[in-house]
Amino acid sequence: MRFKPKPFTEPVGFRCLYCLDCCRGRHVYLTLKDIERIARTGKDPQDFVTFSIEGEKIRFVLSVREWDLGCVFHDPETGKCTIHKARPLICRIYPFMVSKKPLGVEGEKSFEYRGERLWLYYDESCPGVNAEEPETTITPEEIAELGLEFEKELEETDMDGLAELLERL
Repeated sequence: MRFKPKPFTEPVGFRCLYCLDCCRGRHVYLTLKDIERIARTGKDPQDFVTFSIEGEKIRFVLSVREWDLGCVFHDPETGKCTIHKARPLICRIYPFMVSKKPLGVEGEKSFEYRGERLWLYYDESCPGVNAEEPETTITPEEIAELGLEFEKELEETDMDGLAELLERL
């Protein structure tokens, strides 16, 4: 199922229900910090980093299994992430989304954070948002912070940085 954006303007309860949807068939961008954090768990970047060419930019993307398009770190039996504590920043954001422009969704409004005008959303199809007995409450500020961090890290991620990182590991 694809992302169904719903405006995120107030804190919401969240509990992952391991529905397996977010870890399959998604394009997960990696920053250099993501790659380093995962590699420090003993994983070889050759086993989890692929490339995507987007215009003039080369992006690093998390590898997927061929047989189900699931993330290489997703355990299909339990639905759990085998590198959860070191998971990529974009995975820490999902099922939420940060945008620099409105998507045209009913009820959306801008959110001012650290001098930035942002639009925040959550995936309406994610059963963990507003689930019964939530494990945590997620605030718009938390997601805005992660979104800005991701944007900054992604901008700093390039092939030269990857080569330097691989030399250090």
